[in-house]
Amino acid sequence: MKLNLLSSLVLCSITFLASAQQPSDKIKTNTGPLTISPVQHASLVITWNNKTIYVDPTGTAATYKNFKAPDLILITDIHPDHLDPKIIDTLNTSKALFIVPQAVADLLPGVEAEKITVLNNGNEATKLDIKITAIPMYNIPETPDSRHPKGRGNGYILNIGGKNIYISGDTGDTKEMRALKNIDVAFVCMNLPYTMDINHAASGVLAFKPAIIYPYHHKGQDIKAFKKLVNDKNPKIEVRLRNWYPN
Repeated sequence: MKLNLLSSLVLCSITFLASAQQPSDKIKTNTGPLTISPVQHASLVITWNNKTIYVDPTGTAATYKNFKAPDLILITDIHPDHLDPKIIDTLNTSKALFIVPQAVADLLPGVEAEKITVLNNGNEATKLDIKITAIPMYNIPETPDSRHPKGRGNGYILNIGGKNIYISGDTGDTKEMRALKNIDVAFVCMNLPYTMDINHAASGVLAFKPAIIYPYHHKGQDIKAFKKLVNDKNPKIEVRLRNWYPN
């Protein structure tokens, strides 16, 4: 009986840990704190000023049970680790606005058209007091059979309370990323063969010099080595290593 009880307690603890929300980071803005919560792979949640922003939500309803329903959903591209119509159907999106590229809008027939704002590369929109700019994301070199051709997907810059947050999406070390200015927080991908390796990612980060960089979308890559590549040349850039693969 005692053994069975102990086993049950251990199982419950493991289940709780597996489903528990990961630790979040807080960033000061001109209008109160901004909270960043890694979810998994390319998915994250940002909260600010009583608003909840989902970026590339994937997983299951349980993945988001500890978060408030989204006010804003950003989707970068059409691949299933960024666009997951099944999870969108299970979430409470009754008040959510969507910011997406056209290729994603074409795959969201279940979402009311008036809730969707389509941004092409270089376009801007302001929603919920957040200025959103669509940044090109694409593979380098550009080839006819590229997994991520230029113009289909978006990276995003969010201006939130005076802070600029860059979300790379699936990109290579592009001239547009390297030319970014005044980025306070950046989320930059790195995984072969789909995006870029840690060397190209570090080179791009060293070019645009964000104050804080989160390597994400990095399955199979050595992010500690990425951190070293960045900080050996610029120790002022804060590289934050977080758990994007909790299960």
